[in-house]
Amino acid sequence: MSVAVTIEEVDGVSVVGLTGRIVLGEESGTLRETVKNLIAAGKQKIVLDMSNVTYIDSAGLGILVAAHVSAKTQGASISLCALGQKFREVLQLTRLLTIFDVYDTRTAAIDGFLQKSASKAAAGNQ
Repeated sequence: MSVAVTIEEVDGVSVVGLTGRIVLGEESGTLRETVKNLIAAGKQKIVLDMSNVTYIDSAGLGILVAAHVSAKTQGASISLCALGQKFREVLQLTRLLTIFDVYDTRTAAIDGFLQKSASKAAAGNQ
């Protein structure tokens, strides 16, 4: 089963809902292309909602890292939300948890971006 992708805009944040498996092949390519297209369209704030991801392999982890690096070099940012316990453990063991902003819920991830924007605006006004 390939990964299904939904994209929703909430308060200027692109929320990408992922459903299925992120593994080597078409599945990881779908995620890569989705993130690439969002960045190309000028989207700077991207949340990957992992709540319905049933499995991720090393290629899937590689795609997440590549997406993060690509986003960062183009002035965008990617956050993860709703990680399952096993997925969180894998990110912790591989120390990838330290490179991503990770939130428990979709709402918390969106709020995280909004708070960063407010902090930058406040710093710019001083």
